[in-house]
Amino acid sequence: MSARRNARPALRVGTHVRFRGVKWQVVALAGQDIHLIGPDGGGEAVLAGHLFADPGFTVIGAEVPQPAPQWGLFETAPAAAREKALAWQRHVREVECGLAGGLGSDGAVRPQYDPEQHTLAQREQAKAQELTALGFGRVSRTTVQRMRLAYRKQGLWGLLDHRSTRAPSPTGRADERVVAAVREALRRRRGRSKGTINGLFPLINHILEDRHGPGTVPAPSQATLYRLVTTLARPSELPTGPVRAIPASFDGRAFTPTTALRPGEQVQIDTTRLDVLALFDDGTLARPELTIAIDVATRAILAAVLCPSATKAVDAALLLAEMAVPHPARPTWPNILRMDHARALPHKQLATLDERLAGAAARPVVLPETIVVDRGRVFVSRAFTAACETLGISVQPAPPFAPTAKGIVERAFGTINALFCQHLPGYTGSDVTRRGPDTEKDACYSVPHLQDLLDEWLVHYHHRPHEGLRHPMMPKKALTPNQMWAALIAVAGHVPVPLTGHDYLELLPVRWQAITASGIRIHHRTYDADLLAPYRGQPSPITARGGKWEIHHNPHDVRQIWIRLPDGELTEIPWIHRDHVHQPFNDHTWQHIRTLALHDNHGDTEQYEADLADALDQLMRRVHSGHATRTEQALIARTTAIPLPTARRPEHDTGQSADDPAQRHEDDSIDDLDDLPDDDTLAPATGFGLYDAHEEADKW
Repeated sequence: MSARRNARPALRVGTHVRFRGVKWQVVALAGQDIHLIGPDGGGEAVLAGHLFADPGFTVIGAEVPQPAPQWGLFETAPAAAREKALAWQRHVREVECGLAGGLGSDGAVRPQYDPEQHTLAQREQAKAQELTALGFGRVSRTTVQRMRLAYRKQGLWGLLDHRSTRAPSPTGRADERVVAAVREALRRRRGRSKGTINGLFPLINHILEDRHGPGTVPAPSQATLYRLVTTLARPSELPTGPVRAIPASFDGRAFTPTTALRPGEQVQIDTTRLDVLALFDDGTLARPELTIAIDVATRAILAAVLCPSATKAVDAALLLAEMAVPHPARPTWPNILRMDHARALPHKQLATLDERLAGAAARPVVLPETIVVDRGRVFVSRAFTAACETLGISVQPAPPFAPTAKGIVERAFGTINALFCQHLPGYTGSDVTRRGPDTEKDACYSVPHLQDLLDEWLVHYHHRPHEGLRHPMMPKKALTPNQMWAALIAVAGHVPVPLTGHDYLELLPVRWQAITASGIRIHHRTYDADLLAPYRGQPSPITARGGKWEIHHNPHDVRQIWIRLPDGELTEIPWIHRDHVHQPFNDHTWQHIRTLALHDNHGDTEQYEADLADALDQLMRRVHSGHATRTEQALIARTTAIPLPTARRPEHDTGQSADDPAQRHEDDSIDDLDDLPDDDTLAPATGFGLYDAHEEADKW
């Protein structure tokens, strides 16, 4: 045996190698050239790099080097097993080279293990007799040979008694047919609501009978089934698991950090319930729904809207426009929260591009290029995708069951709950186990009040250093979202988006209707105005829609619609009974009234519609006076009025400034101002044209 058994194989003259599937012999070495002779006597000169790179290249007869010791696995074995393996290592080394410490160690070679005097078989036989005398049991030469080969192949790990390292079976001695049935039952329940463990037992028995026949497999005891289900189920599938465990649908894909190099390159949008109780209009307490949009490059929360009920597609569509315009600062806010007082923002340079930034809050303004959304109905609706197309935004749906695809917005929800919600009365905690007993008694804020507080907190948030934002020249210093936006906006630039009230109307959901002699009929509601006279019974210029007219409607307030006439403008058409019902209502409330109202005279549609309007007015009066049922109160509470700006013309067309008080009084809302409550807290319109944050916070 070679003295350097553990060395790498070396090429020498006379060595046989396998190359290109043929056996060759090395006859000469000249620098990088290796001269080979094949079995047929033919010669060939090959470069060393080319020879070694051949997938089938091997040195025939060379011993495989001993692998590095697997110390991690070796340390998992019991102490007694490790000591015995180390003893075997000394004996194996002595058999191979004559020295218990290995080649190069100190000491004298004992005569019976001298490689110069005895063969390997003789040395193995001598070691077997010695170990038997030392009390290792009855050790044969074959045992010594087996341990020596195991050491050569696996190192110290091969000398262990692997009976001590064998992992126990998680199912023990249970019948494999029962184990397969338990796995199948868990697979069928995956993706469904979690039940009790006992609820799986009938399903397991049915699977056993279907696969093997009735009575073929003995019915296991409940204790055995309980142990198998607990062992084989995922943590999230057990009813006793943690409240926020990994979802059963999570496929374990690795988290890949999302990278964006400019503001708006990627914006993530999502919706969740806020961890705080709010007082709704009907007096009930519930958690409002929060929808936010966060920019990946700057970690800036571009928009955050609270809704008492489930977010609708029109809410998400209007949220897009809110990102692209400056947010007005409240008159009561300190100066540090205003953009013209924020040192981190290049206000003077941006003000020359966009005059609306003069009175804006110190928050980034970004028009998204790509929006990452989940596959919820709100974000895949036609209204939302059409709004994105109008604004030139690309929609990128996240992969199904992949929460890591929107990891930044998911983490932002945790930040809002940790830094904002937990300091408010009515904080519910992250789950029911962390909820206080008197949370309902502490809740005192309404949804508009919470929106107002959230808007102010968001400005503070953009002044707070974010650990995910680092300057390339100062990697140890965390930047704020405002600082990162200022740094990136200097490179990417800022282009103001001149959105007006027209854009709000364009972002509303669209449907196609005919103009009849009585007006436009939608769900037994008639919309009519004198300006429709020339178009009654006439087809629209859009031949692709069969002559129907383009109608825009607000699902939150169906008291009016907007129609696109041949001049291309959207014109408001009121419901004929709008003056009879002064409070906004949605389609859900209208359908509820239709189910309760009796349609005795099926031919008189006008009287039927008038009866529905009267029933709706009576319902709202009962809710306002406190005499409505709980179902009716909850029904009206779902109605969230979103007043839309009137589709005003640009300033150069009207000759009047957007900040003119007379103009504001006429165009602030499409609703009758006399029907709105008098609220001294309403701030005057700022003239931005698209978004008045204070007014929106009071009415959303």
